[in-house]
Amino acid sequence: MTSAPAAYETIKAYRSDTDNCPVDAVVTGDLGTVGRKIVEELFAADGTPVKITDCGELIFDLQSQDVHAGGSGCACSAVVLCAHLIPLLKKSVYGSILFCGTGALLSPVSTAQGQSIPSVCHAVRISGTRS
Repeated sequence: MTSAPAAYETIKAYRSDTDNCPVDAVVTGDLGTVGRKIVEELFAADGTPVKITDCGELIFDLQSQDVHAGGSGCACSAVVLCAHLIPLLKKSVYGSILFCGTGALLSPVSTAQGQSIPSVCHAVRISGTRS
């Protein structure tokens, strides 16, 4: 399963807590194509559409590489944030982003028992140097 519900709830809470403080991009960690679409569909169903960019999709070229839905794992977030997003913030391509790290709280016991896998999402708003 995906961490999409956790990402949806975290982004929704950010919007509510900050009176929908604008950001130039909402970036999730490693949802891949499937999870990103789920989050976008959840917001569309609420009547508050949001465009999500996902590190798991950005780390690969989905058209030329056979990676299906994209990358998974914490390295996707770290690599894309440090190598791609921070430079864009420094160049003022983005004024700010909402960076939402996602992850599954895997437990061999709950998995073996057929239980659902809880997930988590932490968000931080990162501002660049835009004048």
